[in-house]
Amino acid sequence: MLQAASRTDMEKKKAQKAQVPLVCHGHSRPIVDLFYSPITQDGFFLISASKDSKPMLRNGETGDWIGTFDGHKGAVWGACLDSPALRAATASADFSARVWDALTGDELHSFEHKHIVRTCAFSESTTCLLTGGTEKVLRICDLIRPDASPSELEGSPGSIRAAVWHHSDQTILSSCSDISGVRVWDVRTKTVVRHLETKSPVTSVEVSRDGRYITTADGSSVKFWDANHFGLVKSYSMPESIESASLYPTQGKFIAGGADMWVRLFDFYTGEEIECNKGHHGPVHCVRFSPGGESYASGSEDGTIRIWQTIDTGSADLEIGGEKVKPGVDDVVRKVEGFVLSDQSAI
Repeated sequence: MLQAASRTDMEKKKAQKAQVPLVCHGHSRPIVDLFYSPITQDGFFLISASKDSKPMLRNGETGDWIGTFDGHKGAVWGACLDSPALRAATASADFSARVWDALTGDELHSFEHKHIVRTCAFSESTTCLLTGGTEKVLRICDLIRPDASPSELEGSPGSIRAAVWHHSDQTILSSCSDISGVRVWDVRTKTVVRHLETKSPVTSVEVSRDGRYITTADGSSVKFWDANHFGLVKSYSMPESIESASLYPTQGKFIAGGADMWVRLFDFYTGEEIECNKGHHGPVHCVRFSPGGESYASGSEDGTIRIWQTIDTGSADLEIGGEKVKPGVDDVVRKVEGFVLSDQSAI
């Protein structure tokens, strides 16, 4: 295993200027999942899942709050958007996964489960919703016929922590909360056909936007796998325990965050630490690159989302008290009027 460059090594080089992130307030409890939409004709969007039971939608570029999906009665563990960002899905401790209209905030469907739902994902075709959780069962819900019984993939050895679609909806990648490795499922046969070996339980699974790599985080390790042949491409040992990692392959950079409250940017090819961003006041539970790679977001136990710039864009943000503030928040156009909004004074 390759050892990522330490902060001490970096300090021997030219000191990096501390980055001031955009800070997105609004959640009252820890943020446990983040998801960026692809770039749409209206821009791109960021949805967050939190233990406060109120997933939120934001402008992906500015972090400005658009609205809150109100209805869950328990912690929301997972959240995602479909490709055109017209629908959102959430996975909750209230034993349900729900699909929402991302334009109005209305609930479209609620899929009941027998236990906590930890993860959800729209298929590439946007016709199906994948869910998984404490029941140790992967479910594929038909969004064209939402009243039909879901297809079930049984046999997971443990509670499902993460699950994502792969290979144009032909396969699924899943990890367990307390068992190491990633399992590759064939959707047609409903069986596990491959197993990616790790030493610790995998807390984060991501397929890169170009479809070439699978990025996983387990223990203090970040691994990159060939998405077609499933061979291990690179493995880096991190300075601290890592909970989430994300890759932007065209820039050759990846990010990682975890127990030490810092968000680190690394060189994919060498493992060298490029930047170490401090600001969160609790462990970092999730990190994700924006679809264009110009920024990345982190969600923390402290209840905030922070958006960091990969490239200095020279924005005209105001800096107040060590935080960037957009001068024209009121000028940001909501996607549509009538979105079910919570009390804006709390945002």
